[in-house]
Amino acid sequence: MNPDALSEALLAVIAPLAEARREGSSAHLTSADLPLERPRNRDHGDWASNAALKLGKAVGANPREFAQEIADALAQTPGIASVEVAGPGFINIRLDAAAAGALAKTIVEAGAAYGTNDSQRGQSINLEFVSANPTGPMHIGHTRWAALGDAIARLLLASGATLVREFYINDAGAQMDRFGRSVLASIKGEPTPEDGYPGSYIDDLARRVQAELPGILDLPLDEQEVQARDRAYALQLADLQESLVKFNVHFDVFFSERELHAKGADGEPSLVDEAVDRLRAQGYVFEDENAVWVRTTAFGDDKDRVIRRSNGEYTYFAADAAYYLNKGDRGFRHKIYLLGADHHGYVHRLKALAGAAGDDPDKDIEVLIGQLVSVNGARLSKRAGNIIELDDLRDWLGTDALRYSLARYPADSPLTLDPEILTKRTNDNPVFYVQYAHARTHNVARNAATAGVDRSAFAPELLTHETESALLGALQEFPRIVAYAAEVREPHRVARYLEELASLYHRWYDTCRVTPLGDEEVTDLHRTRLWLNDATGQVLRNGLDLLGVSAPERM
Repeated sequence: MNPDALSEALLAVIAPLAEARREGSSAHLTSADLPLERPRNRDHGDWASNAALKLGKAVGANPREFAQEIADALAQTPGIASVEVAGPGFINIRLDAAAAGALAKTIVEAGAAYGTNDSQRGQSINLEFVSANPTGPMHIGHTRWAALGDAIARLLLASGATLVREFYINDAGAQMDRFGRSVLASIKGEPTPEDGYPGSYIDDLARRVQAELPGILDLPLDEQEVQARDRAYALQLADLQESLVKFNVHFDVFFSERELHAKGADGEPSLVDEAVDRLRAQGYVFEDENAVWVRTTAFGDDKDRVIRRSNGEYTYFAADAAYYLNKGDRGFRHKIYLLGADHHGYVHRLKALAGAAGDDPDKDIEVLIGQLVSVNGARLSKRAGNIIELDDLRDWLGTDALRYSLARYPADSPLTLDPEILTKRTNDNPVFYVQYAHARTHNVARNAATAGVDRSAFAPELLTHETESALLGALQEFPRIVAYAAEVREPHRVARYLEELASLYHRWYDTCRVTPLGDEEVTDLHRTRLWLNDATGQVLRNGLDLLGVSAPERM
């Protein structure tokens, strides 16, 4: 019996009891109003409910007496072994072995779909993350946002959302011109401009640009700068995209900031031009000292924002506004921004922008701030000179260890990675511990096949050992963990769940045999335990996939 079925059974019992005490009191009661939770102490049963405490006053009943009525009626439900009342009115429910064990077959048959849910169905979400400047390689901060953003996306998709992963390319503005001049200076053998970009990666780009454009220095100077900038930009962007793919992070959209500033073929206004007019139509645009402002203080911002300066130039805020409106135009009602630790000031600014655009700042936009991450003993990049590169980290620690470790902690917690632990093949390394549990399930299955144990029979009532009860209880929780992690945008909840599941599996493995000893005959208990073994492997595999981490079959 899964949690949803148990909630329905609880509703079927409570509704008539409530109506009997006070007519119509349960008219709007649904199973969602009757939450179940796993007791911390397994001796208290498989599930617990505080329904009597929540509803006692509404139906004019003493909560403990009402709980006893519920318990007496619920105990008659098939699949429930016992129901007890504890404290002021908590209801502890224990399932019989057959009802609890049936989950193993459900999981195996569901396969990769187990854990998916509909909690985010109907949500149309644009998730923007990483958004690195295409003027250099990605660094350790981008690495964290890549791992977290992609894991959040996987959780939301598994929970039924319609979602696009989006990378905003900051390819407009003065930094691109400085980048181009830096590359051109290297091509000419000149020192890096005072405001340019240092690092040997610039020299690498210069060589590649010159290989593509051997006659670049024969062009007029202004054309040299444009060609050096645009060719180096294309090469650097391709490098960024390749780094992300190697890190198992995939984007649906790479959106160029240049698109926001581009005029139409016949001189039609740009998206930035249109953004000013659209915000003006909402009533939050005003002019002062020949500049154009947006009254963002009306939505909690600390000051109003200039969108067009007195000299006619647009500010960065204008591009932010155009980009936000463009996301809505593409059908995304909900926008999530995952930004770095140095972007705290953007939270109120972006929420105020949503309000000025006519949206609900509390519902239509989220700004998640990720804190800094460091690595013990890490060396700065030789190519970039002052950063730790994503590619270097991946080559050093491995994609799996890096992704799992970055997803294992809340985004708003500063994090220091310990390479000594992450490169160990021991239980001290969390990702190894979980992956080893998954590999062990495959090893058990291989040994079972050799011993003639298959899944030709399934007798869940035989799964009575305490380690089996605990393992089944954890497996049952997986869909709820996924749904809640998606709701609160916290992939670390999946990682911590997987570690607990791995621990329970290892205990079960040490106690309950899938293959018979010596000359023992293969029984239905062995076959049923193989179902449980394979179900655990499936959940470990599904959970690791949500974090973008592989699930090896051998280690």
